[in-house]
Amino acid sequence: MSSTATAKKNNSSGPVLDWAAGHGPVTGALSATTGAFAVATTGAATAMPPGWALAVGAAGALGHTVVGLRVRNAGRTLATRAASWLVGAGWTTWAMTNGPLTWAALGSLATMGVGIGAAARSAALFEEAREEEAIAVEQRQIAAELSAERRAIAAEWVDRIQRVCSITVRVLGVEMWETGAGFSIDAELPSGGATWNKIASESPRLSADARLPHGCTATASPGIDQGRVIIDVTTVNVLEQERTYPSDYGTLSLLTGIPWGYRTNAENILAYLREQCALVVGPTGSGKTNMVHTILAGFARAEDVLTWVIDLNAGSAGLPWVLPALNGDIETLEGKPVRPGVDWLAGTYDEALTMLDAAVRVAKQRKMGYQDLLSKANTDLLPISPRIPQIMLVIDEGAEILASSDRAMRKLAEKILEVIRIARAMGVRTVLTALGATGTVLGNLMIRREAKVRVALTGGETEGMDLGKMFPGSRGLRVDQAPFKGAGFMGTPESPAALFKAWRILPNQIREIIAATSDRHPTLDSVSAKAAGPAYARRWDAERTAWMRDQVTTDHADGASSDGSGTLRLSALSNRPESAEDALARRFREEIDAQFGTASDPNTADGGDGADRPAGLNLSALRGEQDSPAQQAALALLLAAGREGTGASAIARVLADQYGTTRQTVVGWLKTWMRDGTAARVGEGTKARYVHRSHASDD
Repeated sequence: MSSTATAKKNNSSGPVLDWAAGHGPVTGALSATTGAFAVATTGAATAMPPGWALAVGAAGALGHTVVGLRVRNAGRTLATRAASWLVGAGWTTWAMTNGPLTWAALGSLATMGVGIGAAARSAALFEEAREEEAIAVEQRQIAAELSAERRAIAAEWVDRIQRVCSITVRVLGVEMWETGAGFSIDAELPSGGATWNKIASESPRLSADARLPHGCTATASPGIDQGRVIIDVTTVNVLEQERTYPSDYGTLSLLTGIPWGYRTNAENILAYLREQCALVVGPTGSGKTNMVHTILAGFARAEDVLTWVIDLNAGSAGLPWVLPALNGDIETLEGKPVRPGVDWLAGTYDEALTMLDAAVRVAKQRKMGYQDLLSKANTDLLPISPRIPQIMLVIDEGAEILASSDRAMRKLAEKILEVIRIARAMGVRTVLTALGATGTVLGNLMIRREAKVRVALTGGETEGMDLGKMFPGSRGLRVDQAPFKGAGFMGTPESPAALFKAWRILPNQIREIIAATSDRHPTLDSVSAKAAGPAYARRWDAERTAWMRDQVTTDHADGASSDGSGTLRLSALSNRPESAEDALARRFREEIDAQFGTASDPNTADGGDGADRPAGLNLSALRGEQDSPAQQAALALLLAAGREGTGASAIARVLADQYGTTRQTVVGWLKTWMRDGTAARVGEGTKARYVHRSHASDD
């Protein structure tokens, strides 16, 4: 047998001894008695002076006492260890003198060992109890301090509510938020008919009285019963911070809620859309497009949702979720091609009408095809699962479609309302967006009744933000509470309207989510696929998606058309009904093409000395300081507006989706152009307009 095998055999037999381990009561007593016996036997055989053993015992007792004092052992422990050393040394001295091999010596040694072990065990238990008591005392002290803080908060807010609201409440509990951003007060209302609404209506005054930082609020909501109220007090303004979309792209489910953002206490807020539709409003520059991407990200992560997107603004909301997959730009970790992040994208009127017709057919076919399943499940709501996914129809600016007076748009509106009306039980729901919370948008009874999940992104914009109509019954909501981009108010049937903020989702995150969730997307069930027909099955055919690729291949960053004409190209608006701003831009292009020659850039070498220049309109005014494509397009719109002029909001609306331009950015450009004389301001207040200098000089 080899030496290695022998070593393994020896190591595997017998008890394993850990020589580095400390002694317990038994091993410590055994070590002490065997050591004393060995020293006494050796000393008696060699005629060792007995006093040496006593001196060593005294030194050991002294050393252990010093060490015990340094680690703050109890007096009982110090005495036990010192006595053990001294008793052992005393027995060794006696045994060396009288002989260690007598029955008296051996019996006394055994008795001494038992005594040392019992004393050591008692001392160890005492030390453990002493340590546990010290920890308990520390915890009680912390709890007392926290309790004192909570009692102080409770007393302060009882007095504040009495002073501001003329209501005397009794605080039952104060919960400090784990995020450290504030706390919640659970209070009991007095008898006599007082309600939580009275406190909610005084939210601004309570916040001011508490001297809360800007952006922080004290909001009231219903308690566990009608005689209780919960007051959430924010002390740290988390809304002013920009947080990117969480990088954990884990699996979600429609049935457990889709996260759409976070509250002022930094906790996620979920949207439950199995039966509810949703309405998201936000003016240009408020972060609405980013919010749409956040919603699409949540749907992409869900294992029981298929997302259909309608965006008549050239499909801009859905293109980032489709093109990377169609163009083969990304692949899964296994190297496989990925599926688009949305299941169907309509960017044209005809495709949108086709999609809505398919949604109506799916809803009706599901009602007939799943009767047995509904009967077995004893429910009238179709059980949604990865096998039978819910269809979420996201319609960008869909509320405007419903309010439009255009005949073609009215046809789309009828289809949208039909989907909302008939498809709730069969798992087809909608998410509509709008530019403002106005009576026009909220005037439709179907929207008010079905869209119970509502979001109002304010971004500090006050125009078109009627929060009272958006969140009826909620009081104390003010636009100036959410002046940050992406911030606003969100209310659901499960969570009253309150401040929230959407995450900032970056373009690279969209690509990551597409790749991470490609294998997670469900497929449309056979009953629904049969109802959707060839229109659904061939949705990704080349001729059906050609318009998507056209946007990439023909839209140049410098705003020039693909035919080299140099005219302003706003193709992102080509599939929408022509608005007033579109007409101005078209008039401008026509005037340039039909009436003027194209002047050379005087800054180039072939610009000439001026004598050979054509007499046409010199477009070099659009260069220089206006060297970005967005600025050139904005100045072109200003010039096309003629004597009537235009406003910052109108320009921003035209440029928002193509360049991502916000109203605040356009306002900055207009101020700069006013200072250098490029533009002039006409009128005051809401009637103020901006006119290009070439038209202002005509007056």
